[in-house]
Amino acid sequence: VVHEKEETTEREEEDEEDKSSDEGLLLQAHHAMERMEEFVHKMWEGRWRVIPHDVLPDWLKDNDFLLHGHRPPMPSFRACFKSIFRIHTETGNIWTHLLGCLFFLCLGIVYMFRPNMSFVAPFQEKIVIGTFFLGAILCLSFSWLFHTVYCHSEGVSRVFSKLDYSGIAFLIMGSFVPWLYYSFYCSPQPCFIYLIVVCILGVAAITVSQCDFFSTPQYRGVRAGVFVGLGLSGVVPTLHFMITEGFLRATTMGQMGWLFLMAVLYITGACLYAARIPERFFPGKCDIWFHSHQLFHILVVAGAFVHFHGVSNLQEFRYTAGGGCAEEGVV
Repeated sequence: VVHEKEETTEREEEDEEDKSSDEGLLLQAHHAMERMEEFVHKMWEGRWRVIPHDVLPDWLKDNDFLLHGHRPPMPSFRACFKSIFRIHTETGNIWTHLLGCLFFLCLGIVYMFRPNMSFVAPFQEKIVIGTFFLGAILCLSFSWLFHTVYCHSEGVSRVFSKLDYSGIAFLIMGSFVPWLYYSFYCSPQPCFIYLIVVCILGVAAITVSQCDFFSTPQYRGVRAGVFVGLGLSGVVPTLHFMITEGFLRATTMGQMGWLFLMAVLYITGACLYAARIPERFFPGKCDIWFHSHQLFHILVVAGAFVHFHGVSNLQEFRYTAGGGCAEEGVV
């Protein structure tokens, strides 16, 4: 009987210990929830501090060479957009393309409302050049929005990264349209064929970019390669144009110099992005300013403007030529 009483007492003590353990776990969970609520509240109020790379969650780790100055996860769109006005690793990425977006938006509005007397075929040409502006504005808009909200949550980051990559494809496709239109002004058949090919390749790039693996750090080089390859598809129509019109005519009236400069800017930016230069050689020194993604953004905006300048010169030549197509070949 004594033995049974001892066993009963031991079981009661164990039950009490289990209850106290459960209560302790519940208390810990309650404290954790309170801390999370406090964290979210601070996010809404904008009272957050930048954190180092090694304490970021895995889905926010993208560039191992940017050691400090990262935003923490902020499950609030309001906090994300307020962070535009704070200094962190994404500040330059956001503002380079936000300002670029506003620039091309204003430039597009001015250009589209130019007097029709400046065009041979006003409606048609404005649609053609408007396609370029649409691609540029979509690319830059998706880019600054992604860099603004990607710290919100893993799901939001994934959605906006796909939009960001799609925007790059839209910019490349939109850039081809006016150049092919004016370069092959008197040869509509090859112009149409090249446009179809570019659109097919662009849609293929957008399709690939919708895969979840495409946005992971391991595929950084693949991402750069896909879009550089899409841009380099323009080598074929360029060679076609140069062979048809001759090197001298292509480089003067055909504005090949501006096209080449645009390609150099785009490819240089993509290579810096893929190789993570210069932060690779100066870890922790380019955390806020002048890291590879910022330089890539700046070169994209510069390349888009150079391309627009070249296309504008082509359009001006077409207008001065009166829209005619001489047998000896004009642009």
